[in-house]
Amino acid sequence: MSKSLLTNPIFWSDVPDVDVIRVGTVYYMVSTSMHSMPGCPIMKSENLADWEIIGYVYNTLEDNNAHNLLDGKGIYGQGQWATSLRYHKDTFYLCFSSNDMGQFYVYQTKDIESGKWKRSTIEGIYHDPALLFDEDRVFVIYGCGDIRITELKEDLTAVKPGGVNQLLLETPKEGIGLRCEGCHAYKLNGYYYLLFIEWPTEGNKRRRQIAYRSTELLGEYERKVIFDDDMGYQNKGIAQGAIFDTDEHEWYAMLFQDHDAVGRIPYVLPVTWEDGWPMIGIDGKAPKEFEVNLPASSRKPLVISDEFNYNENKLAFNWQWNHNPDNALWSFTKRPGYLRLETGYLTNSILQARNTLTQRTEGPTCSGTTMMDISSMKPGDHAGLVALQNSFGTVGVEVAESGETYVTMSVNDGNGGEEIVEKNLFEGNHMYVKIDFNFKDSIDSAKFYYSENGDEWYKIGNDLQMKYTLDHFMGYRIGLFNYATTQIGGHVDFAYFHYVKK
Repeated sequence: MSKSLLTNPIFWSDVPDVDVIRVGTVYYMVSTSMHSMPGCPIMKSENLADWEIIGYVYNTLEDNNAHNLLDGKGIYGQGQWATSLRYHKDTFYLCFSSNDMGQFYVYQTKDIESGKWKRSTIEGIYHDPALLFDEDRVFVIYGCGDIRITELKEDLTAVKPGGVNQLLLETPKEGIGLRCEGCHAYKLNGYYYLLFIEWPTEGNKRRRQIAYRSTELLGEYERKVIFDDDMGYQNKGIAQGAIFDTDEHEWYAMLFQDHDAVGRIPYVLPVTWEDGWPMIGIDGKAPKEFEVNLPASSRKPLVISDEFNYNENKLAFNWQWNHNPDNALWSFTKRPGYLRLETGYLTNSILQARNTLTQRTEGPTCSGTTMMDISSMKPGDHAGLVALQNSFGTVGVEVAESGETYVTMSVNDGNGGEEIVEKNLFEGNHMYVKIDFNFKDSIDSAKFYYSENGDEWYKIGNDLQMKYTLDHFMGYRIGLFNYATTQIGGHVDFAYFHYVKK
């Protein structure tokens, strides 16, 4: 078999809360998407290095005012996260909790690549759940610090009446800031293994990977630290994720690392079994590069340029909306070769603007550019590009009540509204805008530009000091937006989105 070189991180981008399984010779991964829709992305690889998005579990998690950005708050940092993915008896299962809904969601399908997912909901929060199939029984193991186990019905549609439902183990408190969470559960070689992260306040004081094992599911568990390394990055531990093997029985782990403004980025690491423990890394360290005995393949980009040449209103998998879109207000077909975003709601902030279309950003540096036809905007409208997190930055066009057109750069005013940093009178029906991102060495800055012709660029406003904040719990995304502040009915046509990773 040919070998391929794996370089860490496999994505320098926000792909957190990873879970990975192998079915035959194919690997499938699920990660967190929270308030981005469609949600719960599924990725596929044949060599652990080259991954592509093959779909999403749902287009809409819930259809309510919060998910539709109509309640003044939204579901930032909530929605779907920390999902467990498993394959059992020819069926794919996944589960997660949604804090904003107070519900536990279970989805299942026979065809993970193109099939429809059947959904079940169970009342209550099962924090960072792990599915465990054990013979003809199925359990969910979950919690933070105090780890619980609950038995589900065989079809996973409800809690099993009279089944196991109890505290499974209590993890240490002394010297620990964040007690064990992020469970991944396995039954291997006569042992039950539970993998967690914890964050000690002593020693290295960084997130680390912990394993518990027992020969009995409800028995006494042994504990061991199985990985504690930051690969030289600011004492931020690489931890939380899955272990899995190849069909040649070589073992690997996929974990992630907090990497400031770009988000939480995934690493694939070798695993060796020592005295029955899955020890991660090479001599306890995360390697930058290593060979895997898997076939080489071509990498599909995580973030793409897009010319918007579609004959139907269907997005490439790389795009996600910020919250649920209003599908009546966007189109590729009303003006072929363009993305049209129409206004249908009033707001005063990008954070509450519907139909903001986003992709991830990537390190070490990247850039996104678009050209807008702004001739059909109405007074009070605002459109352009956004560097999206709570500490956002926008560059684009604003139409004054008088009808005059301005190019503006704005940031969060501290209350979720927009503070204009700079505005200049703009003449013409076409505006080019660009955002440059720099995540190298945690500089975490974004610069904003505009142009009248796409050749001569002018910097506008201040550099944005990007900050990863837990209210959004997501790395910075770049987005196309158009919203109204005083009247609806205007529209903007985006000619393309051009993306460069450097």
